[in-house]
Amino acid sequence: MKPQIALVFSLFCLLSFGQSREDYVTVKRTLKLMGTRFEITVVAETEEIGYINIDLAVSEITRIEKIISSWDKESETSQINTNAGIKPVKVSPELFQLIERAIRISVFTDGAFDITYASMDNIWKFDGSMDKMPTDAEIKNSVAKIGFQKIVLNAEEQTVYLPEPGMRIGFGAIGKGYAADRAKSLLISKGVPGGIINASGDLTTWGTKATGEKWLVGIANPLSKDKVFSWLPVVESSVATSGNYEKFIILNKKKYSHIIDPRTGFPTTGISSVSIFANQAELCDALATAVFIMGKDVGLHMINQIDGVEAVIVDSENKIHKSTGIMFESNQ
Repeated sequence: MKPQIALVFSLFCLLSFGQSREDYVTVKRTLKLMGTRFEITVVAETEEIGYINIDLAVSEITRIEKIISSWDKESETSQINTNAGIKPVKVSPELFQLIERAIRISVFTDGAFDITYASMDNIWKFDGSMDKMPTDAEIKNSVAKIGFQKIVLNAEEQTVYLPEPGMRIGFGAIGKGYAADRAKSLLISKGVPGGIINASGDLTTWGTKATGEKWLVGIANPLSKDKVFSWLPVVESSVATSGNYEKFIILNKKKYSHIIDPRTGFPTTGISSVSIFANQAELCDALATAVFIMGKDVGLHMINQIDGVEAVIVDSENKIHKSTGIMFESNQ
């Protein structure tokens, strides 16, 4: 799972709650969904209509959670995991397609993003209890069942099969972004003129604020979250951030992030945060984790090859690195 958001959003100071252009209002609700904090903001004709639309978004997110949750024993995802090494499981077209897209991202990122990361044994502890490195054997065993290439998909039967007992899939690095995208699409289909779905840092926007101004997002300084490097407009777009501010360990004077490379079993080093900008929150979510694992040089090279995707990386020395399409001067 990714940590809490590493962005400072302008919503807190720039959103207006009341009458504005064309008598529209901005309505926001904060609640816990999918085990994390969601902020849903909509522009509406009245507060009542705004809250009705937020309820629609909540219902959609809850529906998706019941499909992809690894904690819900009745979910399709749990059924896939329970039947690992036993039999294929027939799933909905929605989940089948999500897994297909996840595998494509795994291929593109050379396995830095991998939904079978959930197969990993929990040998790294980020609760303060670790005082020494795991052994090589422990790390090797931890990642033995990981590998997106092992997932068996049958498009004709719409089944998913994990061939090894103990294999698991999880959507912690893509699920919230997907849910945000789906909630946004639903609200747009209902005629909601603008809003933001913020899934604990996986954020997607459409339209403008009630004032007609653009939604803005601030890139935060990892060492001082109250300080912002720069404000960037987010127009009909999405952003997601992975960071290591709150969950990390220090062993032998070296800082290790809680984000673990599924290919090696080792926590990542060298990066404090990665922010990805793209049209879809789902893609932002997955690539933020992947770039964090790949490192700034390889990660930025990859991002620069993808049309419509940009990145801002803050390294462990608090220096900013950005993809070619990001235009701002940082105040470091």
